[in-house]
Amino acid sequence: MSQYRLLIVISLSAALLMVGVGMIVPLLPQRIISLSGSIQSVGYLASFFALSYLLLQLPIGAMADRLGIKPFLVLGYLCCGISGVVYFLADTTDTIFWGRIIQGAGEAPIWALGPALLSLAYPNAKGKAIGIYNAAIHAGLTLGPLAGILLFPAGTSNTPFLIFAAACCFVGTVVMIFLPAPRANVYIATTPRVSHLIRLFYFRESLLTLAGIFLYGAAYGIFTSVLPAYLALAKGFDNLDIGVFFALFYLAISVSQLIAGPLSDRFGRNLFMIAGLVTASIGTSLFNIFPGVWTYLLLTLASFGLGIFCVASMAHLNECAPDSLKSSVSGSYYLAWGSGFLIGPILTGRFDNIIGQGNSYAFLALLMFVLALALKFPGQPSKDKLVIGSQQ
Repeated sequence: MSQYRLLIVISLSAALLMVGVGMIVPLLPQRIISLSGSIQSVGYLASFFALSYLLLQLPIGAMADRLGIKPFLVLGYLCCGISGVVYFLADTTDTIFWGRIIQGAGEAPIWALGPALLSLAYPNAKGKAIGIYNAAIHAGLTLGPLAGILLFPAGTSNTPFLIFAAACCFVGTVVMIFLPAPRANVYIATTPRVSHLIRLFYFRESLLTLAGIFLYGAAYGIFTSVLPAYLALAKGFDNLDIGVFFALFYLAISVSQLIAGPLSDRFGRNLFMIAGLVTASIGTSLFNIFPGVWTYLLLTLASFGLGIFCVASMAHLNECAPDSLKSSVSGSYYLAWGSGFLIGPILTGRFDNIIGQGNSYAFLALLMFVLALALKFPGQPSKDKLVIGSQQ
C-alpha cells in the first residue's frame, strides 16, 4: 500500500477539489445575472478562467522542474480556496471575474503537475497512474453538481462557495503533510532548460501529438458548452436530458482512462492514441444522424474515445521528455488542451454559420480521423529524449 500512497493522496485531493468545482460552477452564471441584470457577461466566465490557466502553464511547469512539484500543488489548492472566498464576498461582476482568474491560476498546476509527478514516481506504470488521477478528477466533476442539488436544492445559497474554499484549504493541507517525497531514483539529475523543451517539438511525432491534444481540448470544450445548446435546439433535449448527457460524458471519460491507461502501458501509446481518435470520430460523426437513445450512445462512444486519447497522449508526451522536463511538458500538454478548449467552441459557431448548423461536428470528426491516419504513419521515431536527457 505504501507504494501507492502518492497516487492515493493526490488523486483523492484532486477529486475532492473537483466536487467543490462541480458545486460552484452552476451557481456562477446566476450570480453574474443577479449582479449585472443581463446575460451578456456570462460568457466571460470561461474566458477569465482560461486567461490565467493558459498563461501560467509553461511558467509553472518550468519553475516546478527547478524547485519541485509539491510546493506548486499546495499553492494551487490555496489559490482555489481564495477564489471561493472571493466568490462568497463578491458584490460586483468584476469581483467574480477576479475570482475566476485566481481559480484558473490555482487549477493550472493541479491539472498539469499531478500527471508529471506520477510519471516520475511510477515510470513503468505511468499510464495506469495518470488514468486513475484523471478519472478521479472527472469523478469529482460528476459528483459535484449532484452534491450541490442535494444539499442546496434551491440553487440560491452562497454557502457552496465557502464549502469549496474550506475543501481547498483542507486538501492543500493534506497534500502538504501527507504527500510523500519521490523515491530516490526519480530525483532530477539534469538542469532543465527552455531550449530543451523547444527541441522536443521540432519532431513530427511530438507535433502530431500536440495537434491531437489541441483537438481533444476543442472537443472537450464543444461537448461541455456548444453541444448541449445544440441538443436542446435540434433534438429537443430538456434539462434532464442535458444532465444525463453530462453524467455520461464525465463517466465515459473516467472509465475509459481507467481501462486504457494500464493497457497503453502494456501495448504502447500510439495504438491507443489512434484508437481513441477513431472512436471519438465515429461517435461525433454519427450522433446527429440517429435519434433518441442512439444519440446518447454515440455521444458516450465519442466521450469514451476522448478519454482513451487523453490518457495515452499524456503518457506519451511525458515519455518524450527527460525527467528534468516532466513538469514543463505537462504544462505544454495543458497549454495545447486549454487552447483547443477556448478556441473550439468559438470556431464551431463560426463554421455552423458557413457550412450549416450541426455540420461542424462532422468536420471535427473528420479532423480527428485525419490526425489518426497521420499518427498511424508518423515516420521514424525521434531520439530527442535520449539526446536532451544527456545534456547538462
